[in-house]
Amino acid sequence: MPKSSRKSLKEINTFWQENCTCELKNTATRAVFGDGNPKAQVVFIGEAPGKKEDETGVPFVGAAGKFLSEMLASIKMSRSDIYITNIVKYRPPNNRDPLPSEKESCKEWLHEELNAIAPKLIVFLGRHSMNHFFPELKISEAHGKLIAQNIPGINTKLFLPLYHPAAALYNGSMREVLIKDFKKILLILKKIEEK
Repeated sequence: MPKSSRKSLKEINTFWQENCTCELKNTATRAVFGDGNPKAQVVFIGEAPGKKEDETGVPFVGAAGKFLSEMLASIKMSRSDIYITNIVKYRPPNNRDPLPSEKESCKEWLHEELNAIAPKLIVFLGRHSMNHFFPELKISEAHGKLIAQNIPGINTKLFLPLYHPAAALYNGSMREVLIKDFKKILLILKKIEEK
């Protein structure tokens, strides 16, 4: 599809904010749109907005977001280089896991968002975002391993599952694994450039 006929992120967000049927709309303060570079080579997908995100309308601004920014800096990137979004666009009450029906309600919104950006690599932050696309995988086995696969309705074909930064905040060994896995992002992008 030529770029000119592709919907802009603003159009996508405006449409879905009006038309999304997600039940979480009833309890959340606002929709939390994706944030960052609309031409990013890498898109990070988290699970759902938390309390801080619900207040500010920006994804990954709490403690996990700060850790993510540190990890980006460790590979000489910043939030302005990437795009970050969530599986669901509204905060679940008390930060509970989003329900399958809630994920399903936000699915088209997410997929349109991804196709508007057309990144070279999609990075899953945690099992919820990974299982949205690959329900059979376990994050403990799949983290740090590149997945090359066609997914109907998604233009991107390369995926990298990582542990969620929030989980790594409270677990030192997981933190080390996440930092090590994170460094693979640059290697993958370099290989893509060489093709």
